[in-house]
Amino acid sequence: MEIPDPSVSRFAHGVVDGHSADAVGDVLRSRCLYLDSFSTRLTIALHRVQNPVVVGLDPRVELLPQSMRPQSTDQYEVARSYREFCQGVIDVVAPLVAAVKPQSAFFEQYGPAGCQALADVIRYARDKGLLVIVDAKRNDIGSTAAAYAQAYLGGETSAWQADALTVSPYLGDDSLQPFVDTAVDSGCGVFVLVKTSNPGGQMLQDLVADRQPVYRHVADHVARLAEETADESGYGAVGAVVGATYPDELAELRSIMAHAWLLVPGYGSQGGIAADIAVAFDAHGFGAIINSSRAIIFAHTRPEYDDQYGDRRWQAAVEAATCDMIDEIHSVM
Repeated sequence: MEIPDPSVSRFAHGVVDGHSADAVGDVLRSRCLYLDSFSTRLTIALHRVQNPVVVGLDPRVELLPQSMRPQSTDQYEVARSYREFCQGVIDVVAPLVAAVKPQSAFFEQYGPAGCQALADVIRYARDKGLLVIVDAKRNDIGSTAAAYAQAYLGGETSAWQADALTVSPYLGDDSLQPFVDTAVDSGCGVFVLVKTSNPGGQMLQDLVADRQPVYRHVADHVARLAEETADESGYGAVGAVVGATYPDELAELRSIMAHAWLLVPGYGSQGGIAADIAVAFDAHGFGAIINSSRAIIFAHTRPEYDDQYGDRRWQAAVEAATCDMIDEIHSVM
């Protein structure tokens, strides 16, 4: 399958290689078919939905709809609630977005039951035709890094069956290479932390070394890895996490990492707005995916949706918040 040329339009493709967008969605729903690369699959998925939104799955007991809250703090009770809630979110957003990003910490917090719930949510999302980016920020050295990579990446052959994984660069280039190698071999992707959305990230990321901040050194390395692994889409298996809360740095890093997908957190609840993320896209309005978690999945708790939908219609609130975010981003592209 040829990759649609992103220079033709900004998420305006209704047809990909002779297939309608619906037909491409049917192809992606087949868990047995893995296309050549993560970048290929992401490109097709983005053209299918015609927007760059990613929905983060960050379940929290105190924010769940009242009817879905667990009756106790027992790990199995909480895990059951998290599974049902995330699957309910997926049911709503699967026709609207290309990918979901489960945050592993909220599941791991509840031990083996939570981990099983995470595995179930990943499988459910993939069955619905969504790409799954596991936000686990893993890394280590040597064989340990390779074990992490093989656990998460590799599609049907890996334990977690993620399409992509977030990783930390702070153990050095040799710690990243096992993730890159596994991603390329298995048709998956990695997103390296470059400039994160939290204020405290400046403590290390903005430190100057050899006349430039540390995040620039990381970005230069990611740029090389992305270029080396780029496919017909022009983008590689290695991407970067760059927060929406730093729009000046976001623009700078877009220009530096020309072949890297940018995963942009910080939209919504952390303060990022559509105007901030416009610079994340390349000249063709491509190359970035924008994540929102709490502002979408807990939209029923926000005043602008609570009045209309309330707790009982929380899925309708999720749908409305997702569509509103899509419209906001389209307005600046």
